[in-house]
Amino acid sequence: MTGKKSTAKLHHYVPQGYLRGFATNQERISVIPLDRRRKPYTPSVRNVAAQNHFHTVGEFEEPDAFEKVLSEVEGQALGIIRGFAEGEFPPSEQNRWAFAHYMALQSVRGPDTRRTIEHLRATMVRLEVGVGGRKNVGAWIRDNLGFDPTPEQEERIWEEATQPGGPPIGFSNLAHIQNAVATALKLTPYLATRPWALIRFDRRSLITSDAPVSLVRRPDDEPWDGVGFATAWGVTFPLTRKLGLLMSDPMAMLEGVGADAPRVQELRGLVLAGKIDRVQPGTTATEKLFNLHTVESAREYVFHHPDDERFVPADLPEPDLVNIKPAGGLVDMDFDGEPLFAPGRDEPSPA
Repeated sequence: MTGKKSTAKLHHYVPQGYLRGFATNQERISVIPLDRRRKPYTPSVRNVAAQNHFHTVGEFEEPDAFEKVLSEVEGQALGIIRGFAEGEFPPSEQNRWAFAHYMALQSVRGPDTRRTIEHLRATMVRLEVGVGGRKNVGAWIRDNLGFDPTPEQEERIWEEATQPGGPPIGFSNLAHIQNAVATALKLTPYLATRPWALIRFDRRSLITSDAPVSLVRRPDDEPWDGVGFATAWGVTFPLTRKLGLLMSDPMAMLEGVGADAPRVQELRGLVLAGKIDRVQPGTTATEKLFNLHTVESAREYVFHHPDDERFVPADLPEPDLVNIKPAGGLVDMDFDGEPLFAPGRDEPSPA
């Protein structure tokens, strides 16, 4: 008699196997909540960076099919990390692309990505509905939701849409998975085509977080300038408590050379072949570079080996699951029911 296939319930958005690189032999790891009202604790890695049914998709014949796909991707990546630890560096070009894809996927698969998209969508709906004014809500509903609303429905949507933060917009598990996969494919080349430095630490240690892939700004960037995978000076990824991967800017070697120049393609080929990669010993400066950026990128939690508390920077950020916030006066203004750009109405003053 065959039983029904079991469906995994607890889904990790940071892999257990990865977290074991920062845990004790008994698989205990120290957790520091960024919400400082909560005290640090030391659970099993099984209970860290996980949510129930985070990847469950009811539309699939196997609801946890994506969880199984992730397991294969993670297994390959953990094998590559073990290879790094044993001296297999630089990686083959095939392993380089595979590991770059794993890092790209890790950077967009967490709850912060989902919450950010929900926030941006809610903000856009709030602006569309609010700017059009109360009398245009019915037309907005017909154009965007595809039905003729009753007066009661118009009123409810106006109230929900124009409240602070916008309407309660959800992002389904399937939509989150599709977005993560598509975005990771776009980001992968920005990681694979950077020179990689494998940093080995002896006396000092690395920590990690619920968003362990961190972007390092260029030294001359202003604090308010945005930073992305294409523009960052570097990218840090703590592999284990004693091993870190630093991906630097390849264009630093080609200052003043146009993007279409043959030397750019030549450099790209050298990078993908691992000819510019290097292994270097960890120093106090590189430990601080990694750990400072790790806490800056953290969304809700910082993780570390129980013996490594002294390497956690003193100033931790507040928890924040929204990593992109629209700016400008329109976002925060109150809507009074009148169309924002109606004839004769004063335009809003800039924020």
